[in-house]
Amino acid sequence: MTLSKLPFTVDALHAAYKAGLQPEAVVAEAFRRLDAVGDAGIFIHHAREQALAEAQSLGAPDGRPLWGIPFAVKDNIDVAGMPTTAACPDFAYQPGADAFVVARLRAAGAICLGKTNLDQFATGLVGVRTPYPVPKNAIDPAIVPGGSSSGSAVAVAQGLVGFALGTDTAGSGRVPAALNAIVGLKPTLGALSASGVVPACRTLDTISIFATTVADAWTVFHAAAAPDEADAYSRQVAVPALTAPPPSLRIGVPNAASLITFGDALQAEDFRATVAKLADQGATLVEIDLEPFFAVARMLYEGAWLAERVAAVGDRLTEKPETLHPTTRAILEPGVDLTAVDAFRGLYRLREREAVCRKLLAGIDALCVPTIPAFVTLDEIAADPIGPNSRLGTYTNFANLLDLCGIAVPTGPRADGRPGSVTLLATQGRDALCAGIAAGLEAGPMGATGWPRPAKALPDAVLPGPHEIAIAVCGAHMSGLPLNHQLTSLGGRFLRATLTAPEYGLYALAGGPPARPGMVRHAASGQSIALEVWALPRIAVGDFLAGIPAPLGLGTVKLADGSTVKGFLCETQGLAGANDITSFGGWRAWLAAGAAKASPEVVA
Repeated sequence: MTLSKLPFTVDALHAAYKAGLQPEAVVAEAFRRLDAVGDAGIFIHHAREQALAEAQSLGAPDGRPLWGIPFAVKDNIDVAGMPTTAACPDFAYQPGADAFVVARLRAAGAICLGKTNLDQFATGLVGVRTPYPVPKNAIDPAIVPGGSSSGSAVAVAQGLVGFALGTDTAGSGRVPAALNAIVGLKPTLGALSASGVVPACRTLDTISIFATTVADAWTVFHAAAAPDEADAYSRQVAVPALTAPPPSLRIGVPNAASLITFGDALQAEDFRATVAKLADQGATLVEIDLEPFFAVARMLYEGAWLAERVAAVGDRLTEKPETLHPTTRAILEPGVDLTAVDAFRGLYRLREREAVCRKLLAGIDALCVPTIPAFVTLDEIAADPIGPNSRLGTYTNFANLLDLCGIAVPTGPRADGRPGSVTLLATQGRDALCAGIAAGLEAGPMGATGWPRPAKALPDAVLPGPHEIAIAVCGAHMSGLPLNHQLTSLGGRFLRATLTAPEYGLYALAGGPPARPGMVRHAASGQSIALEVWALPRIAVGDFLAGIPAPLGLGTVKLADGSTVKGFLCETQGLAGANDITSFGGWRAWLAAGAAKASPEVVA
């Protein structure tokens, strides 16, 4: 493969480096591609010489996860040796050090090519609120590039870099991904340090990651995530290896009334096709009224959070308003008159609305929504700078207010050729689940590159981490069933579906409703029983054990491969009056056969 056609994915570049390609040649090729694209709006500052020097300093390949991978950084994130402007030239300063995340990525071997364009002070979802040239959408120049992380998304979609950093407060790490047919990973708040980031809404901001594939976005996230003592909002979030999601999931989707596409019938059709794919993959779809989420979204530019945006720009609104983009200024000015009373009233309303949303989320594993409801053209945003921008945030504005993690994933072209995209959202800390689901949906061209999307099946996790214990579950605690939340709420993560050794019996215990399964070891006369193995944090095992009712308990379960794990077993005295269902081979099979229909309250 010639260098001009080499995909800048992690696997493709590392394979090329192994075959003798030098990082300096990749940096030179990246800038050749930039010149060929001819879009002066992508970068605010590019650093050819600095990037070449970084490439030359790498030495021989050393196994670091991002060794030799070129990347770009949104220009509200500090990179040593490059100015930070936040798309406001009067605000520009020279940082003395890399932002925490940038430093971690460079330590992992990545090479920074420069700073990318954005909606000024990260205020906007369209990508045109900049005093610099506006980046061109990589797929269709008639539509907006998406903001505020416009330059970063376009740089990835054009194949100039392997990945890029954005930020996301209201959707800026997801909307540009949808508009440019790439992946946009918005992690749990605090997972990526905000040290060295110009704030928009400090309590809601996160760095986001753009890449052409879910696997690459996750590799970058894995390298970048770490607690940072200098960031008061930083927190430890588990970032395990990317593995297959549980086999049976409950996925929330908008009901007919809350699937909003502003008249774009193709968008609704494309979304329904993706939802059908989830069902084909084994997910149970749960229709949800999203109005409570939309009510939260409407709060983002009110009260406390509008005031927080005003706080981020300091006295600029009153002392130097002429330095602000006209639309940015128009959005922020109402915040000057807000009071502390307004802010607290907003916080109270959020807590009330959040409680409603949490109840809806409690019954599902993840939420699947369109990333954007409809496309916005440059002509539309020129005629109305605010309305179309607001519409783009329909499915994104509520996520950070509710502390959800999410990932936008391309699903292939719509019938008219414009890019399809959905976003998977879940409660904080379930980033790996969202990414695993997204990996099963990603399809179509990788941005505007024409590179074929690599087919890469995710492996099962198999082993627990050093601070986890493997727990085997054979009934309602399995994925997609009613008690699975008792695992996931304690930080449990799916490892694999497997079978016991052929030494067990399975029973529907007497009593109830609800009905419960009990598994008993019969070494001489048993058979293999289907179950799932989950990893549970060691510190959570006590809480989990406390909730297990008699005659069930945790014991040692022998698996088909001869290994053993802790798991649910039943005391033999609990079998009085029980129904022997061993012949079904598992609780799911018994349910599927309709054996539980006589008990409508059975724990399914």
